[in-house]
Amino acid sequence: MKKLTYLLIVLVLLISNETVAQSEYKAAVGLRVGIPVSASLKLFITEPGALEIHSGFWRDPVGFGFAYFRAGAMYQHHFPIGDIAGFKWYVGGGAFAEFYNYDDDYIDEPSSTDIGLHAVGGVDYKFSNIPLNLSADWMPTVFLGSGPYGFRGSYASVAVRYTFK
Repeated sequence: MKKLTYLLIVLVLLISNETVAQSEYKAAVGLRVGIPVSASLKLFITEPGALEIHSGFWRDPVGFGFAYFRAGAMYQHHFPIGDIAGFKWYVGGGAFAEFYNYDDDYIDEPSSTDIGLHAVGGVDYKFSNIPLNLSADWMPTVFLGSGPYGFRGSYASVAVRYTFK
């Protein structure tokens, strides 16, 4: 799994060298605040197209003993919003793997792995005078494994990232 992750990161970095120079930023690294709270790496591979790699951890705050780690990637296609420099909307989709654990006497299976697909739609703003990017999005998700079962429309997040030209 580690080798596959390293290979994916190297591949994305190599592809990102072909980025078109007119983008407001080439890459950004930061934090996605949602469920789960995640680290985020966003790389533009074309003028409108970006790959975002994200991974994070979540623990059930109510006390049902459910926790998981999720890692995923998605493609986002950006479109300008009016004449506002640095302000865009995007749509796309991606996939993820989730490794979860139940710490509960009522669940027979204490831990497992799940995979899923998600669509994404949101807005993205790059400040012109500082290296900061903000985005907000919604990710309707379909789980394909035996875990959380089926469709979930409740995933959304706000991201804050440091940008690189």
